[in-house]
Amino acid sequence: MNTKAAEELPAVSVIMPVLNEERHLRTAVRRILEQDYPGELEVVIALGPSTDRTDEIAAELVAADPRVRTVPNPTGRTPAGLNAAIRGSSHPVVVRVDGHGLLTPGYIGTAVRLLDEMDAANVGGIMHAEGETEWEKAVAAAMTSKIGVGNSAFHTGGLAGPAETVYLGVFRREVLEKAGGYNEEFIRAQDWELNYRIRQDGGLIWFSPQLRVTYRPRPSVRALAKQYKDYGRWRRVVTRYHRGSVNLRYLAPPVALTAVVAGLVLGAAVHPAFLAVPFGYLAAILGGSALQARGMSAKARMQLPVALVTMHMSWGFGFLTSPRSLARRVIASTAPAPMTPAADNS
Repeated sequence: MNTKAAEELPAVSVIMPVLNEERHLRTAVRRILEQDYPGELEVVIALGPSTDRTDEIAAELVAADPRVRTVPNPTGRTPAGLNAAIRGSSHPVVVRVDGHGLLTPGYIGTAVRLLDEMDAANVGGIMHAEGETEWEKAVAAAMTSKIGVGNSAFHTGGLAGPAETVYLGVFRREVLEKAGGYNEEFIRAQDWELNYRIRQDGGLIWFSPQLRVTYRPRPSVRALAKQYKDYGRWRRVVTRYHRGSVNLRYLAPPVALTAVVAGLVLGAAVHPAFLAVPFGYLAAILGGSALQARGMSAKARMQLPVALVTMHMSWGFGFLTSPRSLARRVIASTAPAPMTPAADNS
């Protein structure tokens, strides 16, 4: 990458949908601007209706660097913010970054190189969860373990190669425009859904462990439970919207929840032998936690099983209770929003 002159490199637009991100926004933007990418760079922040100091911080970032500007996202929904930022950007390579995602050094340069070398539509890498509080460290350990998230490469790592989806993503603009951008009906799972459409159209989604983004986990049990309930709820919508897209890994949490609840009910009403199922699940969680918690503080180790159970049960509950009416509404909607340029609102 460094052997190429800056003028030979494609210009890059970094898009960021943000809502109530006062805690991490300044650092996230700084990590983007500190990238050693010699080509032209712009950052477009889509501002949702935040109730904290996010808008104030964004205004300070715009005033401090001409490469940063904002566009409005009045709905506050992530896919609408992404589409607004895409329309408000102009460069041939589009890098998605969230307000609580921190790019590692060399991320953009490596991604641009891989797009070219692999002739890929989208490249991405590892969602490297890293906590600041003891609870967040426990969640981070759960989110980077196979007992927590299965064999998903963008969570746990793996070899470079074609993938169903990747974390965030670095796209060719023409691919996004052809796909019509993100489906704004998908409040969650919009990445997976977009990548599914790209793959169906013959595009290559490429995973590389060289690409890492530091992710800040949810700060409480309640926030984590809501996050994973929404994940499960919208993954079910994807399976109904795109028939044939079911992955056995996504069925594990609802199966686990069903088995645990059935074991508890039957154990109390029929025979204690049925309690072997929920106790077996608990034993697996405690055993997996013991292996994963090496090197962690005592407080974080104690909270790791709570994080794992919260993730599994919330995801499973969201999947099982996802209403068909939600999928029907999505199916009836106009899938992608047109990628026409928006007015400059910087």
